[in-house]
Amino acid sequence: MTYISVPSHARPNRQPLINRMTRRYDLWRQRRALARLDDTALQDIGLTRREAETEARRPIWDAPESWRC
Repeated sequence: MTYISVPSHARPNRQPLINRMTRRYDLWRQRRALARLDDTALQDIGLTRREAETEARRPIWDAPESWRC
């Protein structure tokens, strides 16, 4: 039997809709919290204000690769 390797970006998303919605909501909340951090807190986590603002402005469908299952 021969198997064909399909790239991960071409596979159908098999997560239930509620899981995807929950993850996107969590991502939205995390980005909002990041935007509210003061400069001292950002420095503690190794980010500049500009980097934090850029991340906070990303759309919810632009999730980290590790979240795309």
